[in-house]
Amino acid sequence: MTNAADIASWMNGLTRWRESQRRINIMALHDIASDMFSENANIHMCYPFGDQHGASAWINSSYHALVTAIPDAERRDTIVINGQDQQGNSWVGCCGYYCGTFIAPFLDIPPTGQFVHMRYHEFYRITPNGIEEAHVIWDIVEVMKQANAWPMAPSLGREGLVPAPATLDGIKPMNSEQSGDDNLEIVIRMLNNLGQHPSQGGPDVMRLPEAWHEDLTWYGPSGIGTCRGLSGFRQWHQIPFLNAMPDRGLDNENITLHFFAQDNYVAVTGWPNMRQTLSGDGWLGIAPTNQKITLRSLDFWRIEDKKIKENWVLIDLLDIYAQLGVDVFARLKAFNTSRPTGSVVLPKERL
Repeated sequence: MTNAADIASWMNGLTRWRESQRRINIMALHDIASDMFSENANIHMCYPFGDQHGASAWINSSYHALVTAIPDAERRDTIVINGQDQQGNSWVGCCGYYCGTFIAPFLDIPPTGQFVHMRYHEFYRITPNGIEEAHVIWDIVEVMKQANAWPMAPSLGREGLVPAPATLDGIKPMNSEQSGDDNLEIVIRMLNNLGQHPSQGGPDVMRLPEAWHEDLTWYGPSGIGTCRGLSGFRQWHQIPFLNAMPDRGLDNENITLHFFAQDNYVAVTGWPNMRQTLSGDGWLGIAPTNQKITLRSLDFWRIEDKKIKENWVLIDLLDIYAQLGVDVFARLKAFNTSRPTGSVVLPKERL
């Protein structure tokens, strides 16, 4: 097979990896991963899991913790796209959420005995030898919120289960050659315009109405929340973000950006892909430290009529707190000292 054929085969195999998680089984994951991932694949996992060398280590740390807490955990993809970045690397991006019954502690988050959901954004770099690299963020803060255990500042946006695309067309075929180049240009131009404020002028220099639909929905991570419309996006996310870090986009040292598109969807990943200084008014309830921090932001955009209608964003917020010396998990345990720490025993009823 040619390199292109090899990559296409691995992409189709990734469908098996995803579909096997409709009811997660650790042994099955190991079996599939041994066929799909290169032996020394670099798995960049969100805080507190950290980087893992090889899929086996990733499964043993992250997925084992997940199914211990949520034995009936299942995966529900809402967006799956693939394409090549500017360097010619092949990527698959997945957006969705895990859900199930939360019956045992997850990273010291007390269980509820009820339905729980946790968003994920995943990006897989595929070579002729299989999956060589993955970038993965789980919205662990979302689980803390549902357990009423979040020990930090409340979100400015609206919290809740983030929906699938309004058009329900987010899962694209792996063998499709649908070009998304025009839509990728829309996103790149939008980001370049965003970067002009505040260093080069007021909000008008961002030219937001040119790129964003007036009824846009911005689905931020738990801890920031969801915003609706240009005004909502500005008030509940962008203004606080830029007030806290006005040098956004000015320092690109050791920053990576991998953009790709398929049809009406555009995605970006990077580990990290932003570097800026927490100054100004502070952010997320954190006082300004004048400290440089890096951000991992994994994003998907849906384009409709040449404008951005929906934007799914996951930022590794727990990693940001850790960089600033804030131990969110220690605070979580302190805030929930009086709560039971063991598993929840669900009542058994006679049917």
